Amino acid sequence: MCLGVPMKLVSIDGTDAVAEIDGVQREASLMLLDEEVAVGDYVIVHAGFAITRLDEEEALETLSIMREVFDPEDMA
Repeated sequence: MCLGVPMKLVSIDGTDAVAEIDGVQREASLMLLDEEVAVGDYVIVHAGFAITRLDEEEALETLSIMREVFDPEDMA
């Protein structure tokens, strides 16, 4: 199963970016976005591509729900 994850942009170089969540950093292409983004913005990253920008409140709420649903303790 593939899942798009809200991540915060920590660096941008042209259409290449590095995004981070919970200390984990991933490279992400910005080629699919139809709007400008900046370091500090939240984006949904799916399969190595940023696919949409989110406002911070929406991103943090989504991450909170995802942490509840995917709690590692529930999988033991």
